[in-house]
Amino acid sequence: MLPRLILLFTVTPLVELAILLHLGTRIGVWYTVLIVVLTGVVGAFLARKQGLEVLSRIRRDTEQGILPGQELLHGALILAGGLLLLTPGLLTDAVGFAFLIPATRRRTMRWLRRIIERRMQQGQIQYWHVR
Repeated sequence: MLPRLILLFTVTPLVELAILLHLGTRIGVWYTVLIVVLTGVVGAFLARKQGLEVLSRIRRDTEQGILPGQELLHGALILAGGLLLLTPGLLTDAVGFAFLIPATRRRTMRWLRRIIERRMQQGQIQYWHVR
């Protein structure tokens, strides 16, 4: 796991930098900066709006005595998407926007669920059932 994290935190910024440099030479530095700022602003707005909607559904579910597991996962992906959009770069922006689009977020949730279920079956993840 540690080698993957090291790779993620070293390769991703290098790829982002290469993309931004290439784009800057193609369309100009100021347009590139404008794109990065606009995606951050739009992303923050979308993350806030969707986050408040999910928070409202979580509140509703808990008031009705329903465990809001699915909504918590929605909230976690929205938070991750917002954070990715706040980091400068087009690659992280694309992933961040994908987490804010409900259809791709649901697809991501299904993918994560399969990974978690597989790891639970293999004994890599353990859980406790609390009543």
